[in-house]
Amino acid sequence: MRYDALVVGGSFAGLSAAMQLARARKNVCVVDAGAPRNRFAAAAHGFFGQDGVPPLKMISDARAKLLAYPNVTFIEGRVAGAQADGAGGFVASLDDGDRQLSAGKLLLAFGVQDGFPDGIAGVRERWGTSVLHCPYCHGYEFSGRRLGVLIEAPHPPDHAMLIAEWGPATLFLNGNNTVDEEARAKLQARGVTIEPGRIVALEGPAKDLTGVRLEDGRIVPVDALFMVPRTRPSSPIAEQLGCAFDDGPAGPVIRTDAMKMTTVPGVYAAGDVAMPMHNATLSSADGVMAGTSMHRAMVFGA
Repeated sequence: MRYDALVVGGSFAGLSAAMQLARARKNVCVVDAGAPRNRFAAAAHGFFGQDGVPPLKMISDARAKLLAYPNVTFIEGRVAGAQADGAGGFVASLDDGDRQLSAGKLLLAFGVQDGFPDGIAGVRERWGTSVLHCPYCHGYEFSGRRLGVLIEAPHPPDHAMLIAEWGPATLFLNGNNTVDEEARAKLQARGVTIEPGRIVALEGPAKDLTGVRLEDGRIVPVDALFMVPRTRPSSPIAEQLGCAFDDGPAGPVIRTDAMKMTTVPGVYAAGDVAMPMHNATLSSADGVMAGTSMHRAMVFGA
């Protein structure tokens, strides 16, 4: 069977795009590996009508609603490769080695993977619980508590000034003297403490955080640590297809136009892998734009 559209990635962006295509009565196939980026978080916040709902439940509910449409196919798996089929469409192979999928349009919504700083014990275990990325998603729950900010070069220290909105903040330079005098004055004006020492470990029971241990043996009391991890695409197929990338603030971003089409005709991209700013609401909206754009291209040609 040749699908009208193949969506690679079934999280916020992919499911939102697939819903638009399904309601346009197109045959859609969604392939998802079941490892959304925000699976470590107990609850998502700030999402319209879904504040406090676990992200995995949001995804499960959205998938169930999508699968109520008879023109939707969902495959649990991973796309290992994709290429143009020579007939104006694309063929994708699954990593089980047994199946190939054919589609007229292709949407890349497989997201990104987070990279964590080397040499700091306890980061991965607390990611999504007390080591956090987005203050708009999780800052309110730590209001007034002791907050840490870890930003590695080349990111500017502005994020620490933002985090101070939610509570007393300490900017950890982790041994990198990247703050000039002008930035230091702004941080101090916002009440941000600057800690230059190198971090060796995070302290606290289980997934909770109580402090940051420095190389000199000191422990700085902290209840939550906000950090901006480096990211990389969760799949190599955008590179296989020849899509161009731009340098985003956290890592490479697939280049798209205003209609979410990549530099490869017929290939679209949405969500974290195609945006410089990462947030579940933004990813869903990006998917809506991609899905409607794909449908319009099917109608008007593109």
